[in-house]
This record gives sequence, structure tokens and C-alpha cells, in this order.
Amino acid sequence: MKQRIRQALERGAEFDAERISVEIQGNKAILRGTVRAYAEMQDAERAARKAPGVTEVENKLTVDPGVYVDV
Repeated sequence: MKQRIRQALERGAEFDAERISVEIQGNKAILRGTVRAYAEMQDAERAARKAPGVTEVENKLTVDPGVYVDV
């Protein structure tokens, strides 16, 4: 289940899947990490919800618009 969610996140060109970690507890997926915008957070949650076997998603993603800014 975790691998399917990871693959779905990687297919999403709207956000960087490398910045999102997925933890599975039973049929619940827990998302952690940082995205640039609220829309990206929603897209990641939607991708996790579509994974076979997932009945609940706990979205602990943080929105930080400056996360991709090169220093």
C-alpha cells in the first residue's frame, strides 16, 4: 500500500514527492512533509485516498511557500 501511494505521489507533477513521507497504520495513510501550497497538500491527500486499501488519510503536511527557494 505504501509503495502504491509513493508511486501516485511521484506521478503528481504538481509537487515534489521526495518531500513527502508516507506511513501506513492498518488502512490509514499518514502524510508528513512540506509542500509549497495548500493546493499541493490537497493533491497529495487525494493521491493517498485513491490508493487501494486506504480508508483513512491523516494529513500532517506543512505548507511553506519558500520551501523550494534556492539560497
